[in-house]
Amino acid sequence: MNQTPDQIRKEIRKVIHGKDDVIRLTLSAILAGGHVLLEDIPGVGKTTLAMAFARSLSLSYKRMQFTPDVLPSDLVGFQLYDKATGSFRFQEGCVYTNLFLADEINRTSPKTQSALLEVMEEGKATVEGVTRELPRPFFVIATQNPQGSSGTQKLPESQLDRFMICISMGYPDFENAIEVLKGDSSVAMANIATIANADALLAMQQEVLDIHVDPLLYEYIVQLTEETRNPDSFSLGLSPRGSIALLKMAKANAYLAGRDYLIPEDIRNVFYSVLNHRVHLSSRMKAAGTTMEEALELIWRQVSIPKIN
Repeated sequence: MNQTPDQIRKEIRKVIHGKDDVIRLTLSAILAGGHVLLEDIPGVGKTTLAMAFARSLSLSYKRMQFTPDVLPSDLVGFQLYDKATGSFRFQEGCVYTNLFLADEINRTSPKTQSALLEVMEEGKATVEGVTRELPRPFFVIATQNPQGSSGTQKLPESQLDRFMICISMGYPDFENAIEVLKGDSSVAMANIATIANADALLAMQQEVLDIHVDPLLYEYIVQLTEETRNPDSFSLGLSPRGSIALLKMAKANAYLAGRDYLIPEDIRNVFYSVLNHRVHLSSRMKAAGTTMEEALELIWRQVSIPKIN
């Protein structure tokens, strides 16, 4: 078994206390080659989490604080006229990095948000007809304030669907809140050891892709997906991209568990984080007071779990 993922999680715990599930899901998404959306109030450690992963994986890292006046060119770059040479040269935007932290992404304009669509889907950025490859690996960790917070606007479904998972940090419990007060986050961050590098991460991502999947589990994922397309329960079901994300995340979960094959419990462990931002409850379910967690749990109970030999 590859011990590197366990070592990475150990380093992240130096600055993120009592959030093992958040660390596991974030690392799973990174290993699956996906992007992470962190939805929570300010001050619970979202930025610290991203910086800790960048440090432990020895990745290039850039952060953009999204505000209404951020332009698409700030992200993907622009052509700059050079008086000395009398010609134009390309000025890179902040997405040319391994880990891009989009802080408070739902505070900027839809036009700026749309600049990330190609970047997140294809790992490329097109400026004035010229397409440029981003560094590999590349992934986005975005934070957003809860809907209804001052100055925020809803992300479009096309962008939400490009995030492999959506998770929440939440408040620390009593014991871990004390540990946060005792510690010095800047000192703890400086003590995070480098466990892997970009090449090692790419190799682990390939190992995740190679996880064996029984044919019955492909059918199982499709059955779960089709249940989200029931108009009585959901007004927007899971897209094919979402089904692929569920499979990739489940493979990463198996990898972190030290297995080279998938089991139904791997799908279970990532089910909510992959689906909760992609599907919408129907009016009937909302009127009944059903939460998203309850609706997805109902799907899990309705679809028979396959018996894998």
